[in-house]
Amino acid sequence: MGEQKLKISDVSRKTGINRGTLTRMYHETLVRIDLDTINTLCESLGISVDELFEYQKKETNV
Repeated sequence: MGEQKLKISDVSRKTGINRGTLTRMYHETLVRIDLDTINTLCESLGISVDELFEYQKKETNV
C-alpha cells in the first residue's frame, strides 16, 4: 500500500484484515478502525502508528 507499493489484496491475505477495510483506509473514506487492526497493520508493515496515519484538522465552515 502507498509508499511500500503493496497490493491491498496481498496485505489482506498477509494480515487477515478485510479487503474492504483496507480499501476504505487507502482511499481515506474509513470512518473508524479497531486498535487491534491498527496494531496488526503496523506489525505486518514494520511501521509505527505515526507512519500509518496523518492527523488532519477538520475544517469548519464559520
